Amino acid sequence: MSQDNKESAGFTLPPPADSAAGPAAPASTTTASSAAPVLAPVEADTSSRDLLVGGAILLVLFIAFFFARNAYANTLVVKRVPPNKANAAGWWLFIFLASLSTGVVLAAVNASRFMAPLIIVPISLIAIVALVLTFVAGRK
Repeated sequence: MSQDNKESAGFTLPPPADSAAGPAAPASTTTASSAAPVLAPVEADTSSRDLLVGGAILLVLFIAFFFARNAYANTLVVKRVPPNKANAAGWWLFIFLASLSTGVVLAAVNASRFMAPLIIVPISLIAIVALVLTFVAGRK
């Protein structure tokens, strides 16, 4: 194989838009355009199929978290924590896991839309409060 064959075998990017103007472009236009590129926010539309798949994933996770809640509460009861406190700690664990997974699934479905501070900050605060309450409620 020759050197030319190895270089043309892979994926190649198209030339940048500035090189199409030619090398004789004035210096003032090239420095002004490359100094501060302006990025517009990308608003991608989330299809109903993506939302349906995300909802199905969340449903499966919630069922698994329910079993984890029961196992955690039973573990606390075995460690001599009163059943009502163990049950409360289990539900706080469920809320923590549910809010955390909801944030992750929303970010996976459409990050540009659902990773906005107005959406992700309340979900994060609920997760943090539920995590703290899980361990506070699970004490003897």
